[in-house]
Amino acid sequence: METPQADAFRDDARRAGGVGRTGERLPPELLAPLTALDDARSVRAMVPTLLALVAVPAVAAAVWTPWVVVPAVLAIAALQHAMFVLVHEAAHYRLLSDRRANDAVGRALGALAGISMCTYRVVHRLHHNHLYGDVDPDIALHGGYPRGRAYLLRKLATDLTGRTAWKTYRYFFGAPAANAATSTAQRPLDDTPASLRADAARDRRTVIAVQLVLPLAALALGGPAGLAKYAVLWLLPALTVLQALLRLRAIAEHGAPAGYESALVAARTHLAGPLARAVLFPHHVGYHIEHHLYPAVPHYRLPELHALLEARGMLEGAEVRRLPETWARVYADRGSAPG
Repeated sequence: METPQADAFRDDARRAGGVGRTGERLPPELLAPLTALDDARSVRAMVPTLLALVAVPAVAAAVWTPWVVVPAVLAIAALQHAMFVLVHEAAHYRLLSDRRANDAVGRALGALAGISMCTYRVVHRLHHNHLYGDVDPDIALHGGYPRGRAYLLRKLATDLTGRTAWKTYRYFFGAPAANAATSTAQRPLDDTPASLRADAARDRRTVIAVQLVLPLAALALGGPAGLAKYAVLWLLPALTVLQALLRLRAIAEHGAPAGYESALVAARTHLAGPLARAVLFPHHVGYHIEHHLYPAVPHYRLPELHALLEARGMLEGAEVRRLPETWARVYADRGSAPG
């Protein structure tokens, strides 16, 4: 079954002038194995994240001391971030090979996280198909850098105090912020077929229902103390630390780009260590150039895709960096960035 055209994710075939081998694409015989879905590998990737999302809050709730709860809040935010990435995979139809199972799991994970996978799918395809264009819904988050260190620190402070969470959840409910550069209001669902709008609407109702049931379940099972633990160990990280992680990853992926004419320079791949991969780039999401070039490749094959593109010289001059280099670009004074 082919992906519906209205929410299709197109390969980014553009090449920046002087970057890579202009116009070269991977031949079908090399690309096809990389787009093949392997449910076993996907499940093996999901299980540790989901088990940890159960185990860490359970241990913290049982011990309930600041020495355990504070690091648990940080860990839970990182795990919620990893769950967001799994929802992203489902939105791309890359989580499971069976379309119904893929959407069922993606919707369930999204509902637990407070986001509508079906709505996000329609929004996110604009980011892929119009990267850094007027209708790219993600520019409000990562655009305009470099703006200096103080600007980013102020934004992170608003994230960590919960003041930007409502914008994030509006985005995942189909109403991303306007593009500040063009004042373009983003309403991605307006030009979507009725069937897809209906799916998204049903999904949003499910998310709302789940988010209402969760605190009621905590209250029923644990009384006021159970409700307080739910608020501290699930809502608090989701509304604060998670928001900062989402911003930092978006900026790392697209902030202060070397150019705008191609995913090779408007997106960025990071050669990150284990800690950065766990916190900022779970489930191989740090291979972001590769993901934009070939969004049909599932996350567990992105390292193979990166190695293949590099071996063929197709990443020459592309934004493949380490995090300190990226932060140096982002921290630079407004209107400038180091090479």
